[in-house]
Amino acid sequence: MENANRKMIPMIPMQDMVVFPGMSVHIEARRVSSCDALESVMGADRKIVLALVDPDAGGIEKGAFVHSVGTMVRVKQLVSLPDGGVRAAVEGLYRVMLGIPEKDGFFRVQSQRIPSRGFRPAQEEWEGMRRVVRELLGEYGKLNHTVPESVFREILETTNPGALADKIASMLLTRQPEKQQIILEETDSRERIYAAMEMLQQEVEIVRMEQKMMAQVKKQMDDNQREFFMREQMKAIQRELGEEDDEYEDESSEYRKKIGEAGFPEDVRAKVEKELERLDKTPPMSQESAVIRTWLDTIFELPWTTESEDEEDVGRSAEILKSEHFGLEEVKDRIIEHLAVMKLTKNNAGTILCLAGPPGVGKTSVARSVAKAMNKKYVRMSLGGVRDEAEIRGHRKTYVGSMPGRIINAIRTAGTKNPLILLDEIDKLGADYKGDPAAALLEVLDSEQNKEFRDHYLEVPFDLSHVFFITTANDLSTIPAPLLDRMEIVELSGYIEEEKLSIAKKFLIPKQSEKNGLPKGALSITDGALREMIRLYTAEAGVRQLEREVAKIARRLAKEHLIEKKEYTPINKRNLEAYLGVPKYSYEKIGKTDEIGVVNGLAWTAAGGDTMPIEVNVFEGTGKIELTGHLGDVMKESAKAAISYLRANAEALGISPTFYKDKDIHVHVPEGAVPKDGPSAGITMALAVMSSLIGKPVRRDIAMTGEINLRGKVMPIGGLREKTMAAYRSGVKTVLFPKDNEKDLVKIPETVRTGLTLIPVSTMAEVIEHALLR
Repeated sequence: MENANRKMIPMIPMQDMVVFPGMSVHIEARRVSSCDALESVMGADRKIVLALVDPDAGGIEKGAFVHSVGTMVRVKQLVSLPDGGVRAAVEGLYRVMLGIPEKDGFFRVQSQRIPSRGFRPAQEEWEGMRRVVRELLGEYGKLNHTVPESVFREILETTNPGALADKIASMLLTRQPEKQQIILEETDSRERIYAAMEMLQQEVEIVRMEQKMMAQVKKQMDDNQREFFMREQMKAIQRELGEEDDEYEDESSEYRKKIGEAGFPEDVRAKVEKELERLDKTPPMSQESAVIRTWLDTIFELPWTTESEDEEDVGRSAEILKSEHFGLEEVKDRIIEHLAVMKLTKNNAGTILCLAGPPGVGKTSVARSVAKAMNKKYVRMSLGGVRDEAEIRGHRKTYVGSMPGRIINAIRTAGTKNPLILLDEIDKLGADYKGDPAAALLEVLDSEQNKEFRDHYLEVPFDLSHVFFITTANDLSTIPAPLLDRMEIVELSGYIEEEKLSIAKKFLIPKQSEKNGLPKGALSITDGALREMIRLYTAEAGVRQLEREVAKIARRLAKEHLIEKKEYTPINKRNLEAYLGVPKYSYEKIGKTDEIGVVNGLAWTAAGGDTMPIEVNVFEGTGKIELTGHLGDVMKESAKAAISYLRANAEALGISPTFYKDKDIHVHVPEGAVPKDGPSAGITMALAVMSSLIGKPVRRDIAMTGEINLRGKVMPIGGLREKTMAAYRSGVKTVLFPKDNEKDLVKIPETVRTGLTLIPVSTMAEVIEHALLR
């Protein structure tokens, strides 16, 4: 642009209008900036730029948010509106090339007039153009009666090709982006008029297609009405002749008879009767009639008053639970408590439990056993991967293919209003743009709210307060806090070795023997072999892998018997590897000698407990501390706390007071590929570092667990049951544990309590007294 054209002209960005040169139009402005821009030009030459907003330009923050070509217009009149906006009468003057808009109260832009390349067609070509335009306008007028005749006359009276193109685009075309890009931005009059005629032809075809579709819709509506009236007339004729077809009347009467038997609440009954009235007035073959009948069928199938009779013999229920599941005493006690309270209070209100624990510990199967013990109908719903809120609440019946949500479907499947519904894997719910199913479950699992649960499909309340809900989860941290608060959490820790041994003997071996067609007694596995299977072939909290290993032995025995004609071989420790292959895992055994800087720690894992030896080396250096073994942040902090305790009490413990300056300490926990974390190895690391610093060995037959603070106090830990089992299995004789954990001793099996010396400690001094060799 030349210097003379660098004046900034006020500009109004237009959202849905393209103004052409020579056109007089009215525009309304309601944005303060646009109103200010219009008012700013009223005292000068009244010129202002109108430019169409470009949706692909990236927005105002990108600068060039309008098309690069706009129209310079003159404001002929400006009128204030009651709502604070203004209406302006403007006349298009000429096309302008625009720079990048700037805003200072309102938008301003540098502009440069675009000269139009004139086009003088030959007389024959101009006449041909006029005839094509006249024919297209005639077709357009026949199809669209809303355009005044005066518009067509004004277009046909235009004698300039470029102005003709502009008038066609301004008065008849509706697609703003194409008007901008194809007509306004085209400076060649010849190209512009031919483009305008092509767009007018497309507009005629679009209007013709709209008319055709509207006619089809109207015909369909007329056909439906005609069918309805004819059916009504046919019914009237049949009534006169005494040959009335009562098929649909019988259906409606059948529904009305069911109303009395269904036991609906008053509000539900009123809704059903209203839908029956709609059914009577709707043509039987219409889509709406089918939707109403499906809804009525669903309503009548629900057990509004039907209840199963719960088991009142609490002792029998306890026996069923005991016979079907080994262990899980906390869950069994909670169920029996519920039955006892229900029998005393005669209140059949539902309960909401959440069984939380690692995979394979029997959460799903225990729910099925609870239903059997309580004589309740059992329905399982898997929630893993559910991401749509409508899966819980249902779809509104106005949608094609709509249906109730999973909760109502479960009630309908059970056939009673007080079943046991298992919501499996509730921690694996998802959420997306369709809603959050966890939020929908807030009402379902709230005993104060679920008395009037409203499914979107039913549109009437249903009482869920008598349903016994049990949910299962592996990880409670992924469940939203409001949902977690509505459930009573029952933790299921992994089975210890003794429990796995009993489960294998009482349940897994008989089950796999029958499943693989072996005669009774053919699948014989000694206790020693079972222990080796648990220790060397599985690493789990539950018993799924153990069952697979038992099944593998059963299949091998069946093959030997049928193909090799062998007798069924008893399985023991000597021949176990021949049937299961090389062991997959190993378990830590205590060392054979007392060592300096090596202490047996104890760890809790999802598969139970394990021993965790901690090794320390001390050598001359500058006071560096190295921690290796894939340790987590908490465990690293625990090591630093242990070293801080030793440094603060160095003189009393016989440690060089300058060790933190002239010694490098390396703390390592073996099996570096396995992540480790938690504070319970605090006393173990403190003792290992002290042993290395003073050069005294630690007893090899002792293991310990406990968090340490800076004052040397031993803090409580979790998983004592699993840790002591690991110590017992690996040959440890004595276990030191925090005194505050004495209450957990009752959870430890009797065989472990008698096989170990369990010593509670409350200070690091007591740990040193028992474990360090003098």
